[in-house]
Formats: sequence, C-alpha cells, structure tokens
Amino acid sequence: MTDLQKEILRLKEAKNAMVLAHFYQDLELQQVADFVGDSFEMAKRAAAADAQLLIICGVKFMAESAKLLSPNKKVLLPRQDAGCIMADMIEPHHVRELRAAHPDAAVMCYVNSSAAVKAECDVCCTSSSALTIARALDAQKIIFVPDKNLGAYVASQVPEKEFVFFDGYCPIHHHITLETVEKVRAKLPDALLLVHPECRPDVVSAADFVGSTSQLINRVLQGDELTYVIGTETTVVELLRNNAPGKIIYALSPTMVCTNMRKTSVEDLHYALDKEVYEVSLPDSEAAGAQRALQAMLTLGAAPSTR
Repeated sequence: MTDLQKEILRLKEAKNAMVLAHFYQDLELQQVADFVGDSFEMAKRAAAADAQLLIICGVKFMAESAKLLSPNKKVLLPRQDAGCIMADMIEPHHVRELRAAHPDAAVMCYVNSSAAVKAECDVCCTSSSALTIARALDAQKIIFVPDKNLGAYVASQVPEKEFVFFDGYCPIHHHITLETVEKVRAKLPDALLLVHPECRPDVVSAADFVGSTSQLINRVLQGDELTYVIGTETTVVELLRNNAPGKIIYALSPTMVCTNMRKTSVEDLHYALDKEVYEVSLPDSEAAGAQRALQAMLTLGAAPSTR
C-alpha cells in the first residue's frame, strides 16, 4: 500500500468518513474503499452507514443516488467531470414526450440516469432487479429508458408485456458486435462467455450467462469452469484475476474501457476527502420525484418473481 493510500485510511478514520467505489474504478481506489459494488448497492450501503461524510468513487449519477438515499449526509464526488455518456443521452423532456405518446404506459428508468430524469419516471431499476420490477409493475405496457439494450433483454424475458424503448445505450457495451463474439469463440471454444445486458441483443443471445456486474463476478467466483470471457468493463477482468487466481480470465474486448470511470484517481480521492470539497446537491423539485422512483424500486424489487 502506498503512502497516499495510507493517508486516505487515516483521514477516513479521523473524519468518520466512508469511501464507496464502483467495480469499474481502478484497483488502487478499490483497495482503500469501505465498500466496492454496483451503483445502487453503493447508494444503499451509504444510506445504511453511520458515517455522515460519504465519498463516491464513480460517476455523477452514482453520487446523486447516494445523496437521494442519504439526504442528510454530506456526499462528495472527487471528479465533478466524471459523467456517464448513456445518462447524458436522455433529458426530462424526452420522458415527457414518451409519456404523451404512450399515456397508458408506466415508465421504468435504469438507475444509470440523472436525478432529473428519474424524477419524471414511475420506478427505477438496476440491471439485476429489472426483470423482477418489470413483472411486478401494474402495467401491461412499459416505457423503458434510457438503455435500449437492457430494455430489449428485459422484454425478451417478459414477453407478456409490451415495451417501448428510448434510443439510448452504453457505448462501451454497445460497440461490441456478434463478430467480436465469434472471433473469441473460435480462439477460446471451451471458455464460458459472460456478458452484461447492456450489450447488444445478438451478443446477449450468444452468451452463456447474462447478468449485472455483481452477478458476473459471483458467477466466476462460484463457478467450476476453468476459463471465462467477460463482456463488460475491463476493470472487472482485473478484479477477477486478483480474486480468482486459479482461473483463466479474458476480456471479450480490450476496448471495453469506460474513460469516465477511470477519471478518478487516488490523488482526487485524497484531495476531496482532505478538503471536503465537490459536494453533491440536488434541487428539491428533482429530489422528491427521484426519491419516489427509487423507493418504488425498493418496494417492487422485493416482490416475488413470477418466473
């Protein structure tokens, strides 16, 4: 552990602060975090913590989610320019336009979106809870925003409902094609292919396992297979190689790198923690609606699945 990492640990204890890092953050940040997980699990852990100072190592919508579930705590985002390309594709007026065109539909919003967009929606979801929530929603027609690829995966698993999609996507996952999969299959015919549902539908259909980042990680750690190909951000491959040294882990593509996720450095974390700067705040009008959508997710996400 470096001297700067040790100083971060000292500051955390002195300030009763909690550092939460997403799986896609650099491993040196994960090493000093109190919790490493997916975006919504980070927010839930932050809300349950005793710490009143929370530092989110991730991107803007993750820090907003933490603030929404911890409105009375101080939430910091060490890099204010760490955004999400998919979240930036959609604005509140897009949701209102879709509602006007489909007044009989409920609006389901992936958590990878801004608080302003969440405030226009009926319920949020994560990649791991999307199927449960879609089935539990008291609506036969669902507008799914902003990720059309995750939406298509949900629709394929919930055929009894009608779906309308916004034309958004995660560029890191969306640029992977079936041709990429076929080339990797030819080189590694015995490997198990695991992909995130943010990938294109034909890539998802070609995979051996589809799941959220946490689900992908757990499948490898708990699996009996020797060789795996991982179709998500390449930091997950690094993480798995560290945590599953007896297994052989490949990236589906070395280009699956989220530059926004890689913006936050240990130096950025140290500065934000030391100076307590870059606090996240939300207008009351946005916060109330977004909190309602997140609470609906917690309620419906706990509902028993019908499949």
